[in-house]
Amino acid sequence: MSISVFLSAGDLDERYTRPAREFAELLGERGHTLVWGGSDTGLMKVVADGVRARGGRLTGISVGFLRKWAREDADEMTFAEDLAERKALLLGRGDAVVVMPGGVGTLDEVTEVLELKKHGLYGRPVVLLNTEGFYDGLIRQLRHMDEQGFLPLPLAELLFVADTGAEALELLEKHVGAEQGPMAVPHPA
Repeated sequence: MSISVFLSAGDLDERYTRPAREFAELLGERGHTLVWGGSDTGLMKVVADGVRARGGRLTGISVGFLRKWAREDADEMTFAEDLAERKALLLGRGDAVVVMPGGVGTLDEVTEVLELKKHGLYGRPVVLLNTEGFYDGLIRQLRHMDEQGFLPLPLAELLFVADTGAEALELLEKHVGAEQGPMAVPHPA
């Protein structure tokens, strides 16, 4: 299985790096491919290192202006023209998406994939890995939107929430294939 992971390239403390490493090691041990932003810095590096250390494959999708931070030993590395193309390529290459702690770029990625799912343009599982309660506020907001009628689909049809990497991987292994629907991610013009 190829798993697209949205996450930070920032250097973070052990409360985020330890769970990220554990999740990555599980991916590698089970023979999965990491599809990620291609960076060899911060949390992205931690995850790529964990997957690589346990025998998994690395598929990086970066963007030209970030080339100097790209991981050199990736099994495959693609450089998109811009961030919109990068996002489309990340979504197109994975059998599922896992969203780990990140900044505004990660927030942009998760809201885009949820919007695509809402319109039936992305039919693959999305798991929000809520490490250390990082996404508690976002989860509250999404539940509020659901309760108030702002989501045309129930939140449970858009997103799974996991507190641990093991739980995230269990959800993916259960739902990949069962949920494989359309993959019509629009390509930027």
